[in-house]
Amino acid sequence: MKPSTTSAQFVGQSTADDLMDDWVFFSTESAVSQGLEDSRDDQEAEDKGRFKDKLVSAWNSVKYGWTLKQKSKFSKRSPVFMLGKSYELKDEVDQQHFRWCFASLLWFTYRRGFRPLPGSSLTTDSGWGCVLRSSQMLLAQGLLLHLMSPGDYTLESKRSRHLSWGSILDRPVESTHRRILRWFADNPTAPFGIHRLVELGKSSGKKAGDWYGPSIAAHILRKAVEAAVVDLPNLVVYVAQDCTIYLQDVRKLCERPLPQHWKSVLILVPVRLGGQDLNPSYITSVKKLLMLECCIGIIGGKPKHSLFFVGFQDDHLLYLDPHYCQPTVDVTNNFPLESFHCKNPRKMPFSRMDPSCTIGFYAKGQMEFESLCASVNEVSSAETYPMFIFEEGKTREEARANTPTHSVTFLQRKTQLGRVDTNNSMDEFVLL
Repeated sequence: MKPSTTSAQFVGQSTADDLMDDWVFFSTESAVSQGLEDSRDDQEAEDKGRFKDKLVSAWNSVKYGWTLKQKSKFSKRSPVFMLGKSYELKDEVDQQHFRWCFASLLWFTYRRGFRPLPGSSLTTDSGWGCVLRSSQMLLAQGLLLHLMSPGDYTLESKRSRHLSWGSILDRPVESTHRRILRWFADNPTAPFGIHRLVELGKSSGKKAGDWYGPSIAAHILRKAVEAAVVDLPNLVVYVAQDCTIYLQDVRKLCERPLPQHWKSVLILVPVRLGGQDLNPSYITSVKKLLMLECCIGIIGGKPKHSLFFVGFQDDHLLYLDPHYCQPTVDVTNNFPLESFHCKNPRKMPFSRMDPSCTIGFYAKGQMEFESLCASVNEVSSAETYPMFIFEEGKTREEARANTPTHSVTFLQRKTQLGRVDTNNSMDEFVLL
């Protein structure tokens, strides 16, 4: 059956932006086996594995692809908030600016046709790698802030309004853009590629094909950035423990002897905002965090369906969806960039949000970190049960910094924490 489309539309969106040209179900190139065949049984198993990968890829394309091609309805009566910026869609200039800023975000989706993942014969992450792809999008947003000036990582400019999409992506300033994308390439040498993230997940008991929760994904990102010190010597990642950001631990990571400056820091906070469903009490806090310029997004989604949340309008979250499977891109040369950007923003109700998520923040230096603490504290001070807290001092269990927690955390008061052990939880929980 041909996927249906909808007449719902994004305010002011042109028909030229409806579809992306490179969304296809299967590659036109047939897979070529490497080396000599050891045995007929081995070859049949390999063929079955490839067929299964293609079948899963096609199913996810059918299941999720048509929803990506639909257009969400955006109201002109309410502002859209996205990563610390607000846009009034009733204003034509603001509306166009929002479209360009959304299209500037880096979009990582399922891919197929890459080299087998560590310890497996899988050549696609379709059907299981959505959390890792959402994690890549959050890290990429932090890297854009870290390596590029604010005016450089937005595709919009007065001159670019008259250029084609391909011409905009091929501007000279895109050299850094391309360098960042190469770090996320689907090959074993890329520091933040799917192969590297799967390899780092082994220490948490995960392997290719497993489900990765937002909490484990946060620790995988931390390890990946630590290992990429040659490429990113001035960036560190801190993962909150028991829904608490220990300030002494952050300062220890960032401080350097004078006259050197503080290292920039990505702060990742794994939380669970309810039991089986999102507790509505947290919706206001999530909105306020997405209104902060220091917030770089949320690794979240619907149950077993990860999404990268970047903003909201009224009671709907704005997101990027990693579930469309595209062919892998060879990034060794002057590779095409279109498949790494999504031009159609999508929304979903807050009520459908999975309570398990990881919230990301970025601070360029010490002053920005202090400002981050003040801004986030202002959000949490209005809440009886904050999502997470700041605490002077350092964590009492330094060994926990290397592995994700397997405990349930509940907030008794704003200054006290209690813990109940559980062997069944892979994420950190905040219970009311």
